[in-house]
Amino acid sequence: MVGIDTNVLVRHLVQDDVAQAALARELLEEKCGSDDPGHIALIVLCELVWVLHGAYEYQRSEIGRALRQVLLTDCFDVEDHALAWNALDDYAASGADYADCLIARLNARRGSRTTWTFDRKAAKLDGFSLLGA
Repeated sequence: MVGIDTNVLVRHLVQDDVAQAALARELLEEKCGSDDPGHIALIVLCELVWVLHGAYEYQRSEIGRALRQVLLTDCFDVEDHALAWNALDDYAASGADYADCLIARLNARRGSRTTWTFDRKAAKLDGFSLLGA
């Protein structure tokens, strides 16, 4: 198994740099398959969302489609795949950041009764409480 960094996913998905996109495609085709997938850590998904939104000005729906594409691709082994899907569902149903959706899910799984935050959007998610409200 090989690990896949955020910038490789970005080049593959966005296709904004012809040379790097070609290298990313070649890597994914030659080194990643259903029998030997490329590993994608949860933090890579968070960075992917951040880059697509911040640098490329993708809308939430476009980001959701990109995440779905990654999660559905059998040449990827996404860390905690089910949790990543659940966080994507939360992201699609809320105004919260994808990272906050992951945080809520991860903390709840570890037994947290709540996660305190100053972030009003995150506080709307199950598992968060607004500090100072």
